[in-house]
Formats: sequence, C-alpha cells, structure tokens
Amino acid sequence: MKKFISISLAALALGAAPAWADDLTIAVAGPMTGPVASIGEQMKRGAEAAAAAINEAGGVNGRKIKLVIEDDACDPKQAVAVANLIVGQQIKFVDGHACSGSSIPASEVYAENNVLMMTPASSNPTLTEKGHPTILRLYGRDDAQGAFVGPWIANKYKGQKVAILNDKSQYGKGLADAVAESMNKAGLKEILNEGINAGEKDYSAIVTKLKASGADLVYFGGYHTEAGLIARQAADAGFKLHLMVGDSIATGEFWAVSGPAGDGTLFTFPTDPRRSPAAQKALEQFKAENYEPEGFTLFSYGVVQAIAEGVKRAGSDDPIKVAKALESGEPVPTVLGDVKFDAKGDIRDPRYDINQWHAGKFAPIAQ
Repeated sequence: MKKFISISLAALALGAAPAWADDLTIAVAGPMTGPVASIGEQMKRGAEAAAAAINEAGGVNGRKIKLVIEDDACDPKQAVAVANLIVGQQIKFVDGHACSGSSIPASEVYAENNVLMMTPASSNPTLTEKGHPTILRLYGRDDAQGAFVGPWIANKYKGQKVAILNDKSQYGKGLADAVAESMNKAGLKEILNEGINAGEKDYSAIVTKLKASGADLVYFGGYHTEAGLIARQAADAGFKLHLMVGDSIATGEFWAVSGPAGDGTLFTFPTDPRRSPAAQKALEQFKAENYEPEGFTLFSYGVVQAIAEGVKRAGSDDPIKVAKALESGEPVPTVLGDVKFDAKGDIRDPRYDINQWHAGKFAPIAQ
C-alpha cells in the first residue's frame, strides 16, 4: 500500500492526470486482509463481476467502469488513510467500506470531499444519521435487523434464559444493543449482557460463565472468527451452546473456525439475493468462474450497479447529483431486485431471513 501511495503522489506531483481519467472509476474499499478478509474477497469478486457485465453491455454513458481495490483491514485508522488516498486519486465513487467501525470514520473524509460512498455491508445506523448527502448504504441497518429478530427471540424463547454478548465493535455492540432493546420491548429480558475482546484466542472464561448461567440461547453481536471460537470452545468444555449471531457469519470461514461445534448455529441475514430472479444472470457469471457468491458478494455487485444507474440518471458523475438521482424514490434495478433509497441514503423496507448452519452449509429456516 505504501508503494502504491508513493507512486500515486509522485504522478500527481508531476502534474499527471490519473491514468483512469476517461473511465468511471469506483474504489472498492474493504478488509482485503485481516481476520475478516473473506468479506473483502466477497466485495471484490462482486464488484469485479458487476463491472465486467456493465462494461460488456456498453458501459455507463459510453464510459467503462474501472475498479481500484483498497484494503482497510477493518481498522478505523487504516480506513481513514484509505479514504484520503482515494480522495487524492480523484476517485468520486466508493463501493465500501464493510465494517461499520471503518465506514463511519471514512465517511467523514468522503463527505468533506464530495465523494459518494455506498456500503454493501455496514449496518450501524450512525453512518447515515449524520445527514451527509453523498453517504448511502445498500444494506439494512442494525435497528431494522434488531426489530426483526428481537421479537422472534422473545417469542421462541419465552420463559427461557437468553444471554447477549458483543465484541465491543461499532458493528457488534450496535447490533447486540438493537436486538436486546427490541427483545426487551417484546417482553423478554436477558440474564446476562457482556462484551468480549475481539482478537483473543481463549474465550473459556465467558464460556464457563455462560454454562453456569444455564443460558438456553446466546445471542452474539460480532464477527465469524470469535463466534466460531466460542462455539468450538463451548463444545470442548462439554457445553451444548445454542448460539445465534448477526449477519457476519454468512461465510464458510465461520465453519472453518467452529467445525462441527457450529452445527445448529442460527443467524440473521438479508433475504438471500441468490434467490432473486434479478440475480440469475450474475449467478451464471459466477458459475462460469466456479465461485459461490455467498455473503456480501451480490450486495457489492448491486452497489456497482446502483452507482452506474445513478450516473446514467443524473447525466453526470457529480456525486451529489448522482445521490439525488438515486434518492428520488424511483426503483433502482440491481441483482437484489428493485431497491429504493430514502432521503438518508438507506434502502427502504429491508427483509431478513433466519438461517441455520448444518454440516458446513447454511439455509433459511421456517419462521
């Protein structure tokens, strides 16, 4: 990354225009390395497939889409550095970031410099509550996810013991708090609500505490690595953990960590776009590449489609005009189906499924 920065700055210092000046450049910013790199890979593959399909169909107002991939490692400081790098390259559009803790600080840089950022994955409401006109998300918010699953838990586990954990991140804690709030309103109070430290390898202390509490269900707001470790270490301790997680474990990386201990784990995720009729051509693309577009792949694909559609409708690549065109209330066609953005830049009426892991694969359950 440092080498790329020095080359880019040297070119700008010589007065050279960016090499992609005649293209419609979109930066894909997400965790390409680090503990949640699988999400970054999904974003990258989705964006690449969308760009290829759009370019093959003639591009956007005669311009080809060019992608620039940037790695924020799901780290807030690195995300800000990446955002400044993108601004320095005169890129006007961003497909990213993924982690809410990265998206929120990076969005301040984009907003200040009139760059349109659309996240395919960040769910913390703060991102779009600040009123920045060029910050959007093609994904549901934590409060929407919480409102969906909280009452379900309260009804399914009525009269039973539910514990809530979070990894202290903006995503994990935000989601866990939203679930607890809606669950409480539906009449069920958790017996335990605690944070853990992400990145640790030994969660035996919290496993012991959960076992002693007699929790019938543990809801965890956090990422797949910690969720997998908790499940596996609970099994090692002879504790049959009934675990439910947010939308971060829609990746085979969860099972790679948990192994058979992850069997039965529940999680919420937006209704699988692979089942959408609008996604069928995209699925054929991925099939030809022998790639399964799970998790956030098609959301990233949809972000590139939405940006391209906004540029077409605006007749301009001015980010503010593009954002206004997308927020007009007219449906925007994507692989997710037709979506509408509200005045804050959020999608309207997000829908969710409850999924369950079994034998290394997950599928929706009847609700």
